[in-house]
Amino acid sequence: MNKLSLIKTPECFQGEKYLNTNKKYFEGWYFKNVGESRSISFIPGISIDEKDKKAFIQVITNNSSYFINYNIDDFTFNIKPFYIKIKNNFFSKEKIYIDIIDNTQNIRINGDVKYINSSNIKVSNLNPNIMGPFSYIPFMECNHAILSMKNTIIGKIKINDDIIKFNRGSGYIEKDWGCSFPNSYIWCQGNNFKTRNASFMMAIADIPFKIFEFKGIICDLMVNNKEFKFTTYNNAKLINYDVKDNLINVTLKKRNYYLNIKSIHDNGLKLIAPVKGKMQKDIWESISATISVSLATKEKIIFEDSSINCGMEIVKK
Repeated sequence: MNKLSLIKTPECFQGEKYLNTNKKYFEGWYFKNVGESRSISFIPGISIDEKDKKAFIQVITNNSSYFINYNIDDFTFNIKPFYIKIKNNFFSKEKIYIDIIDNTQNIRINGDVKYINSSNIKVSNLNPNIMGPFSYIPFMECNHAILSMKNTIIGKIKINDDIIKFNRGSGYIEKDWGCSFPNSYIWCQGNNFKTRNASFMMAIADIPFKIFEFKGIICDLMVNNKEFKFTTYNNAKLINYDVKDNLINVTLKKRNYYLNIKSIHDNGLKLIAPVKGKMQKDIWESISATISVSLATKEKIIFEDSSINCGMEIVKK
């Protein structure tokens, strides 16, 4: 597949050309699964630096997290249809199959879930994903894509003797690739609003861009199949930015629309993020956060609701 086609199908593995090099590179997918009372997310990926190449799977639940290393040869991929495999673990936009054994961490995770009724953001040739025209810039340190804002989950995952069941639960899929995560950023995501057909994602990061740095915004709210996108490239403005250790209070403005986001968590768990291709930076994520979202004009409130079982990260310089 040529480079332009890959950009327009961001779910596919973008880094084939790096597999036989020692150039700094990472690529990771994020599969979040929310059941009635508990959640679990899987982050399969690869990392490459001057000294090492490896595949990995990170796992985060409401109260625990794990990092499982694999040999790079355990990683395989397919373009059409898209899927990746890491040893016995299979990931696609339609289903995942998990078979993780790590005796050093005394963990065995297995099971499978299916994803149906996926809701996706609107794309075009100019905006092939949430990064819009920035998707075509080759020197971005980190690229981001939303693969499913919300889907319905059916299945179960077993962690040792504990079973998490998904009887029409809700899921979310995204991915990142490049050489490094931003030095500082906030990220939150939720699709368990009281309004059944609502889903939300926001990331604000300090983005290096050649000789200067800017605060990049990507944010998407979907309500009853209507999409409200607030991004740097569609002239959204950051008019309030209050971020503490476990609290986000942000207001965005685009034309006559105001979007306020408040997110809070009380149990961040450790994950590992890439720096120059190497998985080495500790970050903290919760998948038990709460997000409150309000979309309004000066004349009326368009949407106001809150979601539980949300993902949330705050990474400071």
